[in-house]
Amino acid sequence: MTQHAAVFLDRTVVQFELPAASDEALPGVPWGAVEAFPTPAYWAYQVLARRVSGQSVRYRLGETFAEEVAACLLGGHGIPANVGVAAFYRLKSAGLLTGTPSEELLNSELSKPMDIDGRACRYRFARQKSRYLAGALARLANGVAPTSSARELRDWLLALPGIGPKTASWIVRNWLDADDVAILDIHILRAGAIAGFFGHGLTVEHDYLELEAQFLQFSQAIGVRASELDAVMWLEMMSSPAATRKLMKREETQRSGVRLHTRTNKRSANPNQSRLID
Repeated sequence: MTQHAAVFLDRTVVQFELPAASDEALPGVPWGAVEAFPTPAYWAYQVLARRVSGQSVRYRLGETFAEEVAACLLGGHGIPANVGVAAFYRLKSAGLLTGTPSEELLNSELSKPMDIDGRACRYRFARQKSRYLAGALARLANGVAPTSSARELRDWLLALPGIGPKTASWIVRNWLDADDVAILDIHILRAGAIAGFFGHGLTVEHDYLELEAQFLQFSQAIGVRASELDAVMWLEMMSSPAATRKLMKREETQRSGVRLHTRTNKRSANPNQSRLID
């Protein structure tokens, strides 16, 4: 048996045929119902539906590699997505994402209030991120990044101030549209724990590459690009906090040993963040 789903585009209907809910995408990981958030079948459909309807998630922000590094470095732990994006455009409009701006200039701009959806917001960790960004831009101005290989570029980025595996993978995915890296933030970790494709007892601090390999294996098993899956998972999980909390509570009562938090036990939208280097 199989299960079916469709996308309606004006007068055109695009139909998808997926394995039965009881079939396994990976050993021990059933496909689940296509309409059930967040099963493997649900993720496969969401990626494919967005692709055929021309609504794939657009994730690159920068027009230059230095700008993309800045955009990702300004986001991440403790920084809501809209605040990180606003900070990026603030620095870009001020002309501070070219050349080698000083830490003081960057901090001056990041410390100013920003209008976000009609509210005055301040960028958290302005001084620390200014230091990281100044160092990263200086390194970029004095060296040529190896952009022919996703893994090689990620290794190169890890030497930049304030950039760990997740941020480096984020930059690489955005800039190269790469499918051999994964951005393992809290939303992806929760999705993997609920679906069951992440191994027990693994943490991003010590097992990033192993978790990444499992994510890439999962994307291949359900027949979608890892870069698209990563972006759609992040958006859907971030946009469904109530459903995610309910599923996580159920999951935590059923099994133990999967650590879902990176460096904070708060939700990513409002964390009490004490450390920024990932």
